[in-house]
Amino acid sequence: MIYLIGFMGSGKSTIAKHLSEELHKEYIEMDEEIEKKEGATIPQMFSNHGESYFREKETLFLKSIKGNEIVSTGGGIILANENRDLLAEGTVFYLQASWETIVERLADDTERPLWKGDIAEKKARLEERLPLYESLADYIIPVDGKTPGVITDEIVKCLK
Repeated sequence: MIYLIGFMGSGKSTIAKHLSEELHKEYIEMDEEIEKKEGATIPQMFSNHGESYFREKETLFLKSIKGNEIVSTGGGIILANENRDLLAEGTVFYLQASWETIVERLADDTERPLWKGDIAEKKARLEERLPLYESLADYIIPVDGKTPGVITDEIVKCLK
């Protein structure tokens, strides 16, 4: 299993698609699959049940994945110890984006519940998660200023 981790806006979904094509493997977009399974969007789950409800759904979904796919995870997947243990069973690539890149990519995003609100809160959330991303990663792939093709090539080289 190949897991892509990183903060929101780091390119996990885009790179999962590119890797899928390059490696001829299926990919799973965790957030989309959870939304399908729950019949609700992530913002709706946060609004109706709270973040902890969504985090429980993430863990359940992560446990259910079988096979040898490429998995684009949600940015907060690394928060639970159980999730970190499950992720560590595969090969983990941390797509490392700078704060500036994240802000630029998410400038017009109104869908992500944790991207709303105070800029200092968002930056603090990233800084809180950085050590978790770094400690869990088998490979750290800096993404700033790179095309999806270049990032995909770097990951493929690591897998060889």
